[in-house]
Amino acid sequence: MGKHSSAVTRSNNNRRSVYITAVGLLVLSLGAVFVVRSFGSEAGADGFLGGGKACADPTQIQLATTPELQSPLEAAAKSLAAKGGKDGTPCLQVTVSSAPSAQIARDVAHGSDNRPDLWVPDSSLWVAQADDGQSVPSIAVASVATSPMVIVGRRDNFADTSSWLRIMAANQPALLDPLNTTPGALTLLAVQSERQKTSASDGQVSQLIVPLAQRLGSMAKPYTDVSALFGRADQDGSKIVVPASEQSFVKYQEEHPEAQLRAIQPDTGTLYLDYPIVVTAKSDAEAANDAAQALATELLTDSAAQARDQAGFRDTTLNPLGGGRGVGDVNQLTKPTSEAIDTTLQNWTRLSLSTHSLAVIDISGSMAEKVGAKTRMQLTIEAAIGGLNLFPDSAQLGLWTFSTNIGADKADFKPLVPIAPLSQRQRGKIVEQLKIQHPIPNGGTGLYDTAIAAVRQVRQEYKATAVNTVLLFTDGKNDDPGSPTLAEAVQALKAQQDPSRPVRIIALGMGPEANADELAALAGATGGASYVARNPGDLKNVFIDALQSR
Repeated sequence: MGKHSSAVTRSNNNRRSVYITAVGLLVLSLGAVFVVRSFGSEAGADGFLGGGKACADPTQIQLATTPELQSPLEAAAKSLAAKGGKDGTPCLQVTVSSAPSAQIARDVAHGSDNRPDLWVPDSSLWVAQADDGQSVPSIAVASVATSPMVIVGRRDNFADTSSWLRIMAANQPALLDPLNTTPGALTLLAVQSERQKTSASDGQVSQLIVPLAQRLGSMAKPYTDVSALFGRADQDGSKIVVPASEQSFVKYQEEHPEAQLRAIQPDTGTLYLDYPIVVTAKSDAEAANDAAQALATELLTDSAAQARDQAGFRDTTLNPLGGGRGVGDVNQLTKPTSEAIDTTLQNWTRLSLSTHSLAVIDISGSMAEKVGAKTRMQLTIEAAIGGLNLFPDSAQLGLWTFSTNIGADKADFKPLVPIAPLSQRQRGKIVEQLKIQHPIPNGGTGLYDTAIAAVRQVRQEYKATAVNTVLLFTDGKNDDPGSPTLAEAVQALKAQQDPSRPVRIIALGMGPEANADELAALAGATGGASYVARNPGDLKNVFIDALQSR
């Protein structure tokens, strides 16, 4: 920020944006275009302001905002400049640039030379992410516009609008990148926030979020273009639903009047984009704060309010848009805390990582025992086949079985399908092998030797860009007399560990004979986790929980 005059200018600069998580994890880079305009108070600035008496020494303010709000802010800056510092208004020259909110948060947090004096993100949730280690930027004006989150899709996809969870679970949600877009992040937060009203269980939420994170996280380029998603959702018979801001939907409707889309607000309520003005100046924060107040005043004039409404934005109290556009009155969900935001984004980052796993299935004699109408083996195979649907094609998975003395050189394990990407062929090979498995009469459970060998195998094929795990399914405890003791097995597993190349055991015990202590010890030695399903109906939730603990 400084004192000088310059002409009205427009320029383009290419920057490279990077995903930002709650802990500053950089995952992917995107290209972004910055469009900049300056509005000064000096005389004869290209005739753009229509001439008039100017203040002699305007304060220069660099303002960055989210692209959709650039035009309203440019209009406010132009109006403010035209007053030339009269009647107590500050003498300002404001340069307005646009970029995604996550990118500006990164610029500020990393001390970039591109750091603005003022920043108008599309949501206050990004403010904490702009902490440069010295101070978190301060919010000068809580909001200059709002836009509630809606879910957009074809009418047939909204038979049940009772909650975010139900709508998304019944359709194919196309979620904007939660780590780099506000609508994506607010969607995840809305699913969590509405639980105060729906009492949805952890398992119900996980059954939606885990496969969604796996599918979207495996994409080479996550969704960031909401208009393109609206176009896909509008195709005949499409089951795609798009969580988005009301403003983006209203603008799409104007540009595509033939579209057969509707926007709904789930009955539980919604969260909203709040567009605060944030002081990010390196120095003279007081002057930047004064400029923020002046700009906010301009944005609240009657003429500015009309332009704001035409652009699809609501006022700061979420009053409905004019002309019957949008979704009408809004029922608000509880605003998430900063801790909830951090936890949600961290969980998404973890869940969306690719998978490199070896599934190891117990085929010992006890797997022939019936639980109701089905054997433990049948229930295990059903759970494993169902679990395949949670993994995207880019995930890598292989298959072993184990009992005692069933492999080469009387090994307790038998490799069936090598670890490979889950192409249609790989899925078919795994399912085919699973369906022909039968319990071995009088076969023992060589649990310890198998666990050690499986971890060694995954380590030999370690994939640095994925979560490397052994998915160990068993119904009992180790009963191989020639195997190491539990203490020796734990020590052997610990000896294999490399903190820079972790391979974790996720142990899934089934039935009343599964030894929870043994499984916990084996998994714990690798930094993994163990779960026991005492009843067949618990298997699906146990599998979901196992994926979350990767």
